[in-house]
Amino acid sequence: MLALSDFRKVELRDKSVFDDCYSRFPSSHSSDLFTTIISWEEYVEYRYVVQENCLLLMSRTEKELQFRVPIGSFRMDLLDQVVALARKEHASIGYIKSTERDLLSHQYPSLTFIEDRDLYDYVYRASDLATLPGTAYAKIRNRLHKFTKETPYSIEDMTDDNMDEVHEFLKRWCLWKDCASDEVLENERKAIVFSMAHFFDLGLSGIALRIDGTIEAVSVFEQMNADTAVIHFEKGSPDYDGIYKAVNMEAAKRLQTKVEFIDREEDLGIQGLRKAKLSYHPHHFVEVYHVLP
Repeated sequence: MLALSDFRKVELRDKSVFDDCYSRFPSSHSSDLFTTIISWEEYVEYRYVVQENCLLLMSRTEKELQFRVPIGSFRMDLLDQVVALARKEHASIGYIKSTERDLLSHQYPSLTFIEDRDLYDYVYRASDLATLPGTAYAKIRNRLHKFTKETPYSIEDMTDDNMDEVHEFLKRWCLWKDCASDEVLENERKAIVFSMAHFFDLGLSGIALRIDGTIEAVSVFEQMNADTAVIHFEKGSPDYDGIYKAVNMEAAKRLQTKVEFIDREEDLGIQGLRKAKLSYHPHHFVEVYHVLP
């Protein structure tokens, strides 16, 4: 039977394990990605075990122990063990996608599923974000036009040659945002620092927006599955109104030739962030649910 002691802490060297699994069973939610898991390790401790060619994930915070539905070919015996262990440890089961919810509700009719709207991933058509078509995007186009008219800029890929400048920009961004005063921002800062320190190890890509010779915005992304890329981080200088709209569009221009969709992750229930994400008219959401202990 599955036990807590079977799970080992996720480390950078484990990327190949996750890559192998997701090459066969592609992820549909940004929370499953190795980059997300390893970058946020100081806030959430992730552990995993591979059994019967399935990847099993467990996470622990100060408040909660949580398991996930096995990733891989469906095995009823393995699902039974995860549910049994969650019950034994008074743990929740989280990030349950719609198809997984249907499966679990059929196998375990007594379970109650709670919609987790704050953790829905927002997914957009890459071409919409790149071209901002029609009246729906008129306000965004107007602000973007004002920015581009007043502020000449250039775009470049993130490489070894400019990575030091990217780090310097991110330090300035945290000073602007006063990251140390907010737990969420401080943990986001740590996640960004880790992912940038291991940018090439993690297989990330990104662009930098330069104004008057200085990097003032960045976007960091990776391909999640055959038709979707995920934007992990997007940061811009507060000195330039409209800069986020510019770096958003420029990243989408890069990505639309490779994927149909762009996943811009969740809003965490932050109302300002939710309003901003909705203003770009998502094509669909990746819905998730959880089961309480």
